[in-house]
Amino acid sequence: MTIRTPSDIAFSPAVKAVQAAKGSRALYAKVEAKHPWSDRISPDLAQFIGTLTSVFLGTARAAGQPYIQHRGGQPGFLKVLGERRLGFADLAGNRQFITLGNLSENPHAFLFLIDYEQARRVKLWGTAQVVEDDPALLDRLRPAGFAGRAERAILFDLVAWDVNCPQHIPRRIDLARVATMLAKRDARIAALEAELANRSPDT
Repeated sequence: MTIRTPSDIAFSPAVKAVQAAKGSRALYAKVEAKHPWSDRISPDLAQFIGTLTSVFLGTARAAGQPYIQHRGGQPGFLKVLGERRLGFADLAGNRQFITLGNLSENPHAFLFLIDYEQARRVKLWGTAQVVEDDPALLDRLRPAGFAGRAERAILFDLVAWDVNCPQHIPRRIDLARVATMLAKRDARIAALEAELANRSPDT
């Protein structure tokens, strides 16, 4: 398939035909003309990526069978390495190696990013590669303070990205953030109670 504009990676001829049949092709053609998808990581996208603790990586084997793998870590574990490249350290896991096997025969990949608290989701299309035996790259990608074993690097080269609307995203807050918010609330309540206890009866 020829990619003339970044959105063509998702809007294939088959997809456009269905859009035309369902009545949405004209709308998306206007959107593509006025607000074309980007093939570069913007500062806003880079900032968003830096806050994420959870992402989903989609791959497929040569025959087309898809697979999605979750990757998580502290904010910043998915790193921006350039205007078209992302990367993360592949940590020791259950040793199924489905993603590695898929990428060995089909480099096409997809990243799905979602922030439940802010109700924001971003889709990224591209290709991915596995990098073995590169200690310098692993040092760059390894999460700070992580005690686990980083076995290899996964690099993702961007072809196009788009932002989904926030409709139907459930609002959730990370457990650690909830604990921080509750601790601040409890500290404020304790301070107010102490202030009230120290007031004289005449005030």
